[in-house]
Amino acid sequence: MYQFKKAKTSEITEIWNILQQAIIRRKMEGSNQWQDGYPNIKVIQDDIQNGAGFVMKKDAVIIGYCALFINDEPAYNEIKGKWLTTDDAIIVHRVAISEQYIGKGLAQILFKLIEEFAVNINIYSIKADTNYDNFAMLRIFEKLGYVYCGQVYLRGNPRKAYEKVLKKT
Repeated sequence: MYQFKKAKTSEITEIWNILQQAIIRRKMEGSNQWQDGYPNIKVIQDDIQNGAGFVMKKDAVIIGYCALFINDEPAYNEIKGKWLTTDDAIIVHRVAISEQYIGKGLAQILFKLIEEFAVNINIYSIKADTNYDNFAMLRIFEKLGYVYCGQVYLRGNPRKAYEKVLKKT
């Protein structure tokens, strides 16, 4: 029903529109997350150029975006707390769902697709972080069984860090 695939350069405009909507939504919800000029279109271009940008589609329409990295988040090495594992991990950044699809549980579906992607490449840990005031993402982590591991700092801001260990099949 949903497709999950690497984003293409030709999709940057659609992806950037979704992220701009998410930036506005964060602000309207009273969150400080993404209110400092990040992410921006250059970040999305870099994600896609580096093979880290992924889209979730339904009927050829992009409805979600995320950036995925394998073990590549230096800030995660300085956690105030402790990760559940030291194994290879998929690092998730820049999760956004199109405004037209908010409230339908699609961020949870996107995370399930990320988990399937990880298992398919034999990685059994997902790590992610969010602002302390991003209550929607905090609820998603809780619903999906992500474990709070401590605090990390990204771009000088404290963030709540989570990990989920996946079952090996």
